[in-house]
Amino acid sequence: MVKCAALLPVIAGLFSVVQAHSRVYSLWLDDVDQGDGRNFYIRSPPSNYPVKDVSKTDIICNVNNVAVSDTLHVNASQKVTFEWYHNTRGDDTIDSSHKGPVTVWIADASTNGAGGVWTKLYESGLENGVWAVQNLIANKGKVSFTLPSSLAPGDYLLRGEIIALHEANTDYRTNNARGAQFYPSCSQIKVVSGGTAKPPGTFGFVGGYSPTDPGILYNIYSSPPTPYPFPAPRSGMAPVAQPLTPPPVPRSNLKTQTQLPQRPETPTHPRAPKTHTKSLTTKKLIPLTKTPPRTLRSPLAIALRRHRSRSVILGIQRIMRYGVLLGLDVEGGKSSREEFPGDCLLCM
Repeated sequence: MVKCAALLPVIAGLFSVVQAHSRVYSLWLDDVDQGDGRNFYIRSPPSNYPVKDVSKTDIICNVNNVAVSDTLHVNASQKVTFEWYHNTRGDDTIDSSHKGPVTVWIADASTNGAGGVWTKLYESGLENGVWAVQNLIANKGKVSFTLPSSLAPGDYLLRGEIIALHEANTDYRTNNARGAQFYPSCSQIKVVSGGTAKPPGTFGFVGGYSPTDPGILYNIYSSPPTPYPFPAPRSGMAPVAQPLTPPPVPRSNLKTQTQLPQRPETPTHPRAPKTHTKSLTTKKLIPLTKTPPRTLRSPLAIALRRHRSRSVILGIQRIMRYGVLLGLDVEGGKSSREEFPGDCLLCM
């Protein structure tokens, strides 16, 4: 059994010659694929070969740490996913023998990652006998984390890293064909909405990683496996204290709100009455004042009216009497032939 255990690293090394390696294909934001980012927003290396010498600057962002044309816009508190691949997207991601941890780091883009500027945001190692790389393979090359809500807007480098420990039981300086394998990958992001905290930036990979660190010189074949000691502490981001009552948001910052002109409290000019063409043409206007009272007639006018009325009555009476003299029944239509004096019409 001891001889078999001793042969396991050798067998894993033979397989790593023909299989193995990995790099990042794209980033996802809130489970939405941002597309092939290689040499657009990802500083992609020309091959999927690992970095081994931790004393060289290649350990920072791999062998192609040169700015690329695009930058991925993100928000603080947003879910970010690295998608790794082996040779083609959606394949086996990395050889299953390459067990080890996965970490995510962030640094201000203006530093290009040089010096003690890095802050660790995420780490996953060995949990319940399962390595982070095993979970990565099971998730089709994807590993997710959430950006801190306190992260201030700005341009950053987001560094994902796999450390393969299948040959890490040997110091690279002793046998450069062996040793831990590092797969760092840096993406360019721009936080457009967030808090006010800048990453502390206390760790540097050159000089920070040592070939003899317990998490780098490590034997995954020991039984039982010892708890994995990450080669760098998790510095994290301190939370930013929030006021109990947030200040009101200025109206100018609300993109979806329509700005309307404000009506002055005291108008400088009298407002003209509103006109409604339809109501004026289809409805009768009702006068607001009552009908004026009749004009009082003078006594002379009253006398004349009474005189005219009496004259009319006398005329009617004369016509009726004249009809009687002619023998007509004025009321019933029959002749009465009553006798009247000859001057009756004149004396009526």
